[in-house]
Amino acid sequence: MTEISAESLSTPGQTVGPFFGLGLSYPRDSELVGDEFPGAIRLRGTVYDGAGDAVPDALVEIWQPDTAGRISRSFGSLRRDGWTFTGWGRAATDTDGRYSFTTVPPGAVSPGAPRFFAVAVFARGLLHRLFTRAYLTAEDLAADPLAARVAAARRETLTCVAEDDSGRPALRFDIHLQGAHETVFLDYRDGWP
Repeated sequence: MTEISAESLSTPGQTVGPFFGLGLSYPRDSELVGDEFPGAIRLRGTVYDGAGDAVPDALVEIWQPDTAGRISRSFGSLRRDGWTFTGWGRAATDTDGRYSFTTVPPGAVSPGAPRFFAVAVFARGLLHRLFTRAYLTAEDLAADPLAARVAAARRETLTCVAEDDSGRPALRFDIHLQGAHETVFLDYRDGWP
């Protein structure tokens, strides 16, 4: 019987790939609502690596409440009809590192609570996904006690930028995995940051 040393054992955190395009994408995965849904917006951005180059093979997921702050409890997020808000979506980046979701602006889950998208990023070289938040406005960011723990100079990496997408409201949230403009990422313990 051959003994395997502890140094040569693989661990679950080791990665090969990425294989995101093979098993994680499905039709309309980036549509939390359809284009014709009342109040639909585009949430879009680019994922950058530490050198400032676009990452063409990342996967971005978002979770959010609807515009009234209700969290969807419906089954069937994989079967999208364009009219049922799902609260969750997944978008792969294109060859230029860009991602895009069709969704609605998230509402506050309680009076005075900040409005934000919960974001997860999967990319080559990452042993575990990264978590962050994309706040709708600087006011939402300022209303969150979690954000108060972030150095003031880094908080802007958590705020969406309002844009126009051919007459439709859009929000841009670029994600920098490393470097001078690195996005603030959250460490989840016991289910919450």
